[in-house]
Amino acid sequence: MKLGALYDFLDTLSPFATQASWDNSGLLIGSKDDEVEQIYLSLDVDSSLLEEVAAHSLIITHHPLIFSGLKQLNFAKYPSNLIQRMVQKNISLIAMHTNFDLSHLNAYVASKLGFEIKESREFVSYFDVNQNFDDLALHVKRVLGIENVRLVRTKEWIGRCAITTGSGGDLISKIEADCFLSGDLKYHQALEAKENNLSLIDIGHFESERYFPECLGNYLKNLPLKAIMSNSKNPFEYK
Repeated sequence: MKLGALYDFLDTLSPFATQASWDNSGLLIGSKDDEVEQIYLSLDVDSSLLEEVAAHSLIITHHPLIFSGLKQLNFAKYPSNLIQRMVQKNISLIAMHTNFDLSHLNAYVASKLGFEIKESREFVSYFDVNQNFDDLALHVKRVLGIENVRLVRTKEWIGRCAITTGSGGDLISKIEADCFLSGDLKYHQALEAKENNLSLIDIGHFESERYFPECLGNYLKNLPLKAIMSNSKNPFEYK
């Protein structure tokens, strides 16, 4: 199957034009004239993934491997070392990052938690919870498999909740809810939320976005190529 046809399908599903201005989603490695024999889905590209990917394949990731401009290709360092291996094996790469957050991922993770999105404003989606804060935190911890969940408590009862998968701390000032679920939350963002009477549950960057392959895979089942759901490993360990 031509890479161009796959790109067009993905662009229809989740338009690349909707990505944030700072993002780099789209076709990152390869030509639309390339012939693709296999598809792999993963949160990221890493060395272990490339060991299993066959030549003449397409990898679709959530996070762009090439994010900011590369001024040199040092094949001894990330990400150039991975780019070199992909070129050698004729492996193409498409990233679906903030465009997929907008169109699918926030809602999918909310549904995994058992909630239905009521409203979305750019990268923030809202749903009704109506439960005790401790019960919500323990539920999120269990469903998402978070070993140690970080919390900011300002209210004991949560009516309306907001979610941004990945890293959404910079959006705290815009949140109109009792509680905000997001990852990579920093100390000063937590302090801001505390002073603004907004509870926080840190759902982790990896933990909240590892559902990308599963979510996208649901839309690729009718393609003539099999999509293999893989995933990168969380670089963090917890003791």
